[in-house]
Amino acid sequence: MQDRYFDLLITDRDFSLNNGYEPNLAKNQQSIGQDIKHAIIESGLATELVAERSPTMRYDVFTKIILLVESDRRIVPGTAHIKEETAERLYLTADTYDFGKIGVSIDG
Repeated sequence: MQDRYFDLLITDRDFSLNNGYEPNLAKNQQSIGQDIKHAIIESGLATELVAERSPTMRYDVFTKIILLVESDRRIVPGTAHIKEETAERLYLTADTYDFGKIGVSIDG
């Protein structure tokens, strides 16, 4: 499978470096997942979710997150799903057109 998407790999909110102190690359699925995670964080929806206690309003935020994820042209619409691991941690899965399923954890 040919690599189509590249990004610098971010781990624990910092660049991931190899033994030579050069940045590691995120490719394809990992790059798409990282882009989606950052889009959710940058949108403010993860923070909004942490502050919200009403189950109805939380599901509204989940819907906004799913719509944001599915607006990415690499994601198959209708395939994004969110599992609430804790009140401050979500696990999101979605199918990509070219690289199968992705899964990312999002901390609020």
